[in-house]
Amino acid sequence: MARTVAFYTLGCKVNQYETEAMAELFARRGYRVVPFRDRADVYVINTCTVTGTAAQKSRQAIRRAVRTNPEAVVAVTGCYPQIAPQEIAAIPGVRVVLGTRGHGAIVDLVEQAAAGGPAVVAVEDIEKARTFEELPVVAAAGRTRAFLKVQEGCREFCTFCIVPYARGPLRSRAPEKVLEEARALVAAGHRELVLTGTHLGLYGRDLPDGPDLAGLVTRLLEVRGLVRLRLSSIEPLEVTPALLELMASSPVLCPHLHIPLQSGDDSTLRRMGRRYTAAQYAAVIENVRRAVPEPGIYADVMVGFPGEDEEAFRRSYRFVASLELAGLHVFKYSPRAGTPAAGFKEQVAPAVKQSRLEAMLALDRTLRQIFAARFLNRVVEVLVEQTNPEGLATGYTPQYVRVSLRDRDAPVGEVVRVLADEVENGIIKGTRCE
Repeated sequence: MARTVAFYTLGCKVNQYETEAMAELFARRGYRVVPFRDRADVYVINTCTVTGTAAQKSRQAIRRAVRTNPEAVVAVTGCYPQIAPQEIAAIPGVRVVLGTRGHGAIVDLVEQAAAGGPAVVAVEDIEKARTFEELPVVAAAGRTRAFLKVQEGCREFCTFCIVPYARGPLRSRAPEKVLEEARALVAAGHRELVLTGTHLGLYGRDLPDGPDLAGLVTRLLEVRGLVRLRLSSIEPLEVTPALLELMASSPVLCPHLHIPLQSGDDSTLRRMGRRYTAAQYAAVIENVRRAVPEPGIYADVMVGFPGEDEEAFRRSYRFVASLELAGLHVFKYSPRAGTPAAGFKEQVAPAVKQSRLEAMLALDRTLRQIFAARFLNRVVEVLVEQTNPEGLATGYTPQYVRVSLRDRDAPVGEVVRVLADEVENGIIKGTRCE
């Protein structure tokens, strides 16, 4: 009987990509992937520690795996053990500890532990990393969308953020390797690729002969059979005219941008170590709208950063509302040990953070509803991602608006035309056009 492995992934698209690559490594060695809730021989928890909540969920997942099968080999990888390897190793039942590099060795390490070897802590010094870690090409059957990791590392050192300490220096993937994987993914049936990286906008900065991100995108748009290409999160000052020109001119590059804001208050932005003002951010949004027809623009917004008083929050809220974005990713500030902001005075009370979070989340719901309603009584193009037994098909528009249609015959993996009949909770509901 084949040995079994289960995965649990927290955090960003980079983590999702790396989990899929590790699953491929296990599959090549004869393992069968099973749901995390099942009893498995091996559990791999790919952690996040960007917020206190993410770290807590990581610990909970580890303990859940140990409870489900105390005899299993539990391996923990990702940002949390990169930052605190001994803390993770001290959790009862953990047998293998990896950081954000060295994923290629995970099967060997797991099998050594399964054979009775000692627990292993194999966390590399991430500051010494100078090359992009190549992992196997992943072609998940039945999936229309695939993540394509092209870059690692960040050197921005925003005062609240642990990521530069967990992911290390900038390392861009060779463009030839990116194109090779893109072609393989498309050949395997993936219709949409999402470019991802720790600091995507700085792709190519460390490559002697380039290209930059726009140059890489230009090459990817030539991949035969690729239906859609998306960018994951990109910093505001890295949204270049060249990228916008490509987005405006190519039917393949989706008019969808996720541009982190964090705060609409300039004093808060300065304390965060962000390198722009609210006015500069607004100018970026205006540039996008001038260049790209009907873009879907989304933003990260943090509430409760140290020193954010009521007036600063109101300024941030009003600014975010004025941008009329397509949606938000809202989260509360949580101190991360080792970051400057953890030592800042004027920490915001938990109840105040929660109140501000709820206000921003309500704004997010409003923004999503308003943006989706722009497409009412219009025909939108939807890449069908899945159908269910009740005959409901779901997918996304190029602007990343979710669409639901009652059509049990909707072809998964194909782009269909849908007449938007109504919008509910930011989701378009419609009928397929012949």
